Amino acid sequence: MKIVTVVGARPQFIKAAVVSHLLREKHEEILIHTGQHFDYNMSEQFFEELDIPNPDYNLGISGGSHAQMTGKMMIAVEDVLGKEKPDWLLVYGDTNSTLAAALAAAKIHIPICHVEAGARTHCMTNPEEINRICTDHVSSLLLASTQSGYDEMKKEGLSKRGILVGDPMYDAFIKYSSRLQIKDVVLHMLYGGHITIPDEYYYMTCHREENTSDDKDLAEILKATELLDAPTIYPVHPRNKQRALKLREKYGFNKVILTEPVGYLESACLVRNSKKIITDSGGLQREAFYAGKKCVTVLDFVCWPETMVGKRNELSRPIAEEIVDKINHKQTVDNHYLPFGDGHSAEKIVMALEHEVNK
Repeated sequence: MKIVTVVGARPQFIKAAVVSHLLREKHEEILIHTGQHFDYNMSEQFFEELDIPNPDYNLGISGGSHAQMTGKMMIAVEDVLGKEKPDWLLVYGDTNSTLAAALAAAKIHIPICHVEAGARTHCMTNPEEINRICTDHVSSLLLASTQSGYDEMKKEGLSKRGILVGDPMYDAFIKYSSRLQIKDVVLHMLYGGHITIPDEYYYMTCHREENTSDDKDLAEILKATELLDAPTIYPVHPRNKQRALKLREKYGFNKVILTEPVGYLESACLVRNSKKIITDSGGLQREAFYAGKKCVTVLDFVCWPETMVGKRNELSRPIAEEIVDKINHKQTVDNHYLPFGDGHSAEKIVMALEHEVNK
């Protein structure tokens, strides 16, 4: 079996880390990196530390509007698919890279396997929601990470193409999260130099456009970090660097530690050793859940309903007092509740593809 896998962003690199090695034991995989995440700490470092096979094609496409990025990716991916003539296209998640690859393959009748299928926020102003829906409806094999994802497929008449396999990000967290010790984590400050990690700290990521496109919302989120009982480590997305530095200086936010982006091993270690988590990332919500850490998600829609139990993950508006109030809620953790699978989803993904080929 010859499979072309398309990745372009941090969560996809993590999933490929556990799936690609298994695929390559018996099959030929061609790996395309669209370039959607191009910064070293958000791309190359993931390939290096997770030992992901080097991309066979790096398209170098990033920036521009959603339409510009997706259009350029469609053209470039179609060219590779024409050369390689794979049996299947494998895509992950909900990025522009995912949608572009799926549309390109569908138009030339290459079957598509979508991992993390069925995930829905029911928020049509969220660009990733459009990507998820469109990708699912042109895919031949839909692999759900959670029962709720599979149930959403049923509602849309897609479940005959669907299988519940679990979450490969959970596989990766089990495999990699303990490989780095906190004493070995080196954080590079945005304003120069390095930092010794505090004995106690909160961990935050904040990159979505709805939270970072103007000063008001990001200032409120940073204000929340000033009201906490320990410093907050905040690795800043490259496109958000100047705004974060400006707000820190303007308002004198001294308890937030602004750092360059971190790799997966560093991030997983910071999650494990943190007090609690503040994020707007679907991936970090899950990683906080895997690690048993209280999480507040600064969004107005639910990404992963499985995490919204026992106050383990709560939504907040970008209002400092609300964020702090919710981060202080006590969570209840049931260690028998494992909604993201058993840590063997990568094997199930490969088996599902093999079953389709052998039909």
